Amino acid sequence: MTTIDDPVRPDITDAPPAEPAPTPRRSGGTWSALRPLVMRLHFYAGVLIAPFLLVAAVSGLLYALSFQAEKVYYAHELEVPVGDTTLPLSRQVDIAREANPNGTVTAVWPGAEPDATTRVLMADPDVPEGTSLAVFVDPYTGEVRGQLPSFGSSGALPLRTWIDGLHADLHLGEFGRNYSELAASWLWVIALGGLLLWLGRRRGNRRALLLPERGPKSRRRTLSWHGSVGLWAVTGLVLLSATGLTWSRYAGENIGTVQDGLGGATPTLSATLDGAAGGSSEHEGHGAGHTPAPTAPGADMGLDKAVAAARAAGIDSPRISVVLPAEGKGYVVKETDTQFPLQLDSVAVNPADGTVLDRLAFADYPLLAKLTRIGIDAHTGVFLGLFNQLALAALALALILLILWGYRMWWLRRPGRPVARGAWRKVPVTLLLPLAAATAVVGWFVPLLGLSLLLFLAVDLTLALVARMKARSSRTA
Repeated sequence: MTTIDDPVRPDITDAPPAEPAPTPRRSGGTWSALRPLVMRLHFYAGVLIAPFLLVAAVSGLLYALSFQAEKVYYAHELEVPVGDTTLPLSRQVDIAREANPNGTVTAVWPGAEPDATTRVLMADPDVPEGTSLAVFVDPYTGEVRGQLPSFGSSGALPLRTWIDGLHADLHLGEFGRNYSELAASWLWVIALGGLLLWLGRRRGNRRALLLPERGPKSRRRTLSWHGSVGLWAVTGLVLLSATGLTWSRYAGENIGTVQDGLGGATPTLSATLDGAAGGSSEHEGHGAGHTPAPTAPGADMGLDKAVAAARAAGIDSPRISVVLPAEGKGYVVKETDTQFPLQLDSVAVNPADGTVLDRLAFADYPLLAKLTRIGIDAHTGVFLGLFNQLALAALALALILLILWGYRMWWLRRPGRPVARGAWRKVPVTLLLPLAAATAVVGWFVPLLGLSLLLFLAVDLTLALVARMKARSSRTA
């Protein structure tokens, strides 16, 4: 909850009615010592980090809505009238090659719904690096419905790709990624800090905790909306922060190292032809259980038979992608259905005889790998489909409102000051030392959080020094 709050000077016009004193608790002394420190950190983070969060929230809202916008904007390429019979996949691939002879087919995405086109992905020198050219083929008539750049495992088309780039790095490349990592690094800190402040403020009053107050516009009512909406959104905001950090530049590397060390690395499928099946596969026991016969150079039974072999091996989802074999490799057929229950198994198929080289079931993933995959899919809006996208849009809108309400409270209380400096001195040493150690560890693990926190401290010390010099000059004068 991004609060830009100043608790020093009370608003007489907004003075709240007297409330019964809360029942004393054993932890009250600890919270009384910590509250000024949490408030000061929350204030600085709100002032200095909220602009980054606002950009991330606005662009994230646009991204969440881009899935449905993409279906409307590219309806001609994505949808076709339903026919009676479909052409073989291999024939559809040949049609795509004829439409773009300069491209090299790398993968095929058969349409999952009856009215969906087949997406043939090509490596093409005319599309941006890291992007494939998608040729959309009518599976019933063979008509080429269009050609568009396609990005990522979700197949984002140009509209969604542009919005995704805006959200990730403001189209500034590697340098721009620092903005989104900074926002993700602080979002969980601000959200949890705001939660503590709100729970401490409304302790014992459950209705005021969960529901905003009514009445005339005032700073008190704004704070009520800010706190209540933040309480409902805090879990989602923390999850957004955590999943966003998993593929960030600096913190993401540290998270990957820890995940690998805990045995939670995502397993990989082996599609190598030379001894891939049997004893040498990473997933021994999941394959066909025997070594295939030697493969003749260039032997290929064809795309349709490879898909049929994968279906026989248990790939039964209607949503699949087929990666065509490179030299020394087999076909890779992957399930891509992220609706519940998840269907994300994959197999590698020998192109010569259809034997299974390796099989990787999502159920066999380590728990951390499963959670990482689901978390990233949820953050990118592909987990559970439309429900996921609406939830992302609601969280983004909530974050936008929280930031605006925070700035409004700051404006209504001007020229108030944040909590007085030196709040850390009120924290008992027995609590301060573990807190400082934990902060140092988190700051090292999430580098942009640690560096910006040091910057906050430098700004705070500078302001304190300037204020002291002014006071000394005034006394001298």
